[in-house]
Amino acid sequence: MSFDAPVEALVVGASRGIGAEFVRQLASSPDVKRVWAASRRPDPAPSPDGRVHPLELDVCDAQSVERAAAGVGAAGATLQLVINCAGVLHDGERMRPERRLADVDPDAMLQAYRVNALGPLLVARHFAAHLPRRERAIFASLSARVGSIGDNRHGGWYAYRASKAAQNMITRNLAIELPRRHRGVVCIALHPGTVDTNLSAPFQRNVPEGQLFTCERAVRQMLGHIDAAGRDDQGRFIAWDGQTIPW
Repeated sequence: MSFDAPVEALVVGASRGIGAEFVRQLASSPDVKRVWAASRRPDPAPSPDGRVHPLELDVCDAQSVERAAAGVGAAGATLQLVINCAGVLHDGERMRPERRLADVDPDAMLQAYRVNALGPLLVARHFAAHLPRRERAIFASLSARVGSIGDNRHGGWYAYRASKAAQNMITRNLAIELPRRHRGVVCIALHPGTVDTNLSAPFQRNVPEGQLFTCERAVRQMLGHIDAAGRDDQGRFIAWDGQTIPW
């Protein structure tokens, strides 16, 4: 509701979980004109009402990101809202959070960086041209509290923590550079809390009562922070409850 015109939104990582819920809630809003739902294997056809457009995009493939951005450009779209939801913590097999130094796997570490850090950077690089030059726009990237260096009290989870810390630095860099050409853009990092998805499923046992969120609640909370974000929030790391998380 804080945007001046009907919104065109891009959601990266839109096939399931939080990303899919972002698409659903945005597409149901009268203030949203069109949602580009980007994922590695999107549904082949737009939604019946034409408001959700599938977009093939693999954040680990620079050419895939470039092609997706070219498709948005060919449609004449200007994006007032870009939300990166793509992320990886485990794959159920080889890649899983490390409990100790001896568990570190170089390949898993690099994969975490490719998805969690390089992914949103490539999205910003190729889609920045489709942001408005002066009007309000938001570039939001889903991070995680465990990516905070200042908040790290338990150690472990080397790949996820380090890749999310790198993602946070990228968001801060974008918050400095993008407004030079796109004066109305605000770049923020969002921590959704612990959400009931496949990503968090193996680690939900110790979540305090009332703090395991449904996707519906998590997205509703984050959209509230997106709607409220102003120039003073440029480069902020915002938790689900609106508090600022230390870097």
